[in-house]
Amino acid sequence: MHHKIPTIFAIKGYALHDGPQIRTTVFFKGCPLSCHWCHNPEGLSPNIEIITLRDRCVGCGECVVACPQQALAIDPADGIDRTPALCIACGRCVEVCPALAHAATGWRTSVAAVMAEIEKDRPFYDTSGGGVTFSGGEPLLQPDFLLALLQECGRRRIHRTVDTTGFAPTATVLTIAAETDLFLYDLKMMDSARHLRSTGVDNTLILANLVALCRAGHPVRIRIPLVAGVNDGEDDIRAVLAFLRDLPGITAIDLLPYHGIGRAKYRKLGIDYPGETLTAPDRKHMNSLLGIITGAGFQVTIGG
Repeated sequence: MHHKIPTIFAIKGYALHDGPQIRTTVFFKGCPLSCHWCHNPEGLSPNIEIITLRDRCVGCGECVVACPQQALAIDPADGIDRTPALCIACGRCVEVCPALAHAATGWRTSVAAVMAEIEKDRPFYDTSGGGVTFSGGEPLLQPDFLLALLQECGRRRIHRTVDTTGFAPTATVLTIAAETDLFLYDLKMMDSARHLRSTGVDNTLILANLVALCRAGHPVRIRIPLVAGVNDGEDDIRAVLAFLRDLPGITAIDLLPYHGIGRAKYRKLGIDYPGETLTAPDRKHMNSLLGIITGAGFQVTIGG
């Protein structure tokens, strides 16, 4: 496990695209992949980082005084300077800044704290037939925390979905599966070398885990993020369908067209956006892919 203290970066209530019906989505911090089209860059690192939005700084110096590590200083020309080697991401600067110029990319938490948030939305999914989705980042990177939450949701009869890249030890995947009602499973492309180029890992383990899940009888909904010219060719989709054809338990396929809404997050984090030149397939092409998938006998939706 990457870090002993559970770490998340968001809890989203009233989520409509993270599994069946109305859901609460809990976003775990840390991901072993680095997909060019990732729209949650704050979830990539398992560590909490503090970012400073210089254009918000009013120069009051409250954070400089409050920082126990003396990691901050006022730069007359440019607002606040942070010395990364000294910063321990304690969050004091976030707490004291009157201008909201400091922000944390996540927070440490506990099963009890997350369950308290989940319970707030319970009236919505009790009536709609929804539940909780654990997403990320990659929730399987924090398997002990994930398992404890799944077990607690199970005790409370809350429907449990895990949204995963599938990149984790097979034993971990199957342990988690025993406490999961539905998997949303990312299947980006079948070609292993291209997968490595676009995501930083090859897909051997991902495909093996999908087979293991399906053969063990767990319900899986496949999600294909579609990026024009990267993995949206008709041959790409036919290759995915050929792989899925013999697997039991695939309930449906969601096509997720690329969107660039994460671009602002990269700017805020001060990192280059690898998806700068990427685009979504056009509507006509999406329709032809839909036709291929329904023709192969799969239920399919756009947007999940």
